[in-house]
Amino acid sequence: MNVSGFNLVLLDVGITVALTALFAWIASLIIRGLMQASNPQVAVAVRRLGVAIVVAVGAVLAVQELGVSPSILLLVIGLVAVAAIVAIRVPLENAGAKFFAGIYSPFKVGDTIRVGAQSGRVIEVNAMTTILLSEDDRMIALPNSTFLGQPVENLTPQAWKELVVPITLSGSTDLATFENAMLKSLAKLRVHLDPRFPPIFTVKSRSVQGTDLVLTVMVRRPEDREPVLAEVNLRVSEELGRTRQSATKPAASIEPRPGS
Repeated sequence: MNVSGFNLVLLDVGITVALTALFAWIASLIIRGLMQASNPQVAVAVRRLGVAIVVAVGAVLAVQELGVSPSILLLVIGLVAVAAIVAIRVPLENAGAKFFAGIYSPFKVGDTIRVGAQSGRVIEVNAMTTILLSEDDRMIALPNSTFLGQPVENLTPQAWKELVVPITLSGSTDLATFENAMLKSLAKLRVHLDPRFPPIFTVKSRSVQGTDLVLTVMVRRPEDREPVLAEVNLRVSEELGRTRQSATKPAASIEPRPGS
């Protein structure tokens, strides 16, 4: 290879390294934004793993630009990736289980539940564990993954009445307008709802990116639970669609009158 050809190869490698650094930085920002509400340790681990994947791909491309077979490098990267996945498997498993348990498990903080041989009142639900307070004042920490593998019994009287629907609004959505529209829509379901407990919106978190809400609805009869849940989810989706459409419409302009 002559000098000009070698310089061209070095230029290609330099461009690949620069693009890799850029994409790694972008990936870190995206992962940080997506996991800002997650456990900090898990968020950092996932962000490092994402950056490592981007860097690994960039390293393979740079080695190929040099005309060297990337087989050994791919083997090393594979071994490192397996070790990383094994290292963070348990935290990711519990964090993912918290997400699904929060949506599908019929219990909340304050309820008394039984999981396997353990029972108690739920006093905290964090990214890794759900903490129970037993009748003899013992604290029991259950990994969140437990709720995906064992039956959960809610011992709280009439716990079947409560439906909890998580909602995420974009930062441009007016919260009061959305709540008013949803309350009017839910009023059409009042024949299926317990009149003693009107629908309630609870703000879980709020930032520039958006707002996380929880809509709580109390049904009148046990057989109404699934139909009402499906109808509430449908109405939430429809209202979110109308909100997005109104946000994309251009603002009406006021043309000046002649002579003004």
